[in-house]
Amino acid sequence: MASNRGQGGIQQLLAAEQEAQHIVNAARSAKMARLKQAKDEAAKEIAEYRAQMELEFQKKVAASSGDSGANVKRLELETEQKIKHLSAEAARISSDVVQMLLKQVTTVKN
Repeated sequence: MASNRGQGGIQQLLAAEQEAQHIVNAARSAKMARLKQAKDEAAKEIAEYRAQMELEFQKKVAASSGDSGANVKRLELETEQKIKHLSAEAARISSDVVQMLLKQVTTVKN
């Protein structure tokens, strides 16, 4: 009778072990499925973000290249104005600079 109980206990332990193995396998399968799902969702989000950034980049390229003629004209005008301003300033202070240089060159220090 004790032997019979021993066999029943062993059978019970084996059944419990098999049930635990099934639970672990089911959890492992669920985890792998969730990881695959998360990977697919991340890939989808990355593709959407990349498409959005590409669209914005193309818009900026189109805006800047379409405007290049106006930008060149504006920069030429600004450059010309700055050159005129610098020439006027140089003409205005050139006599003062010459006088200052002459004073420094002709002054003898002991």
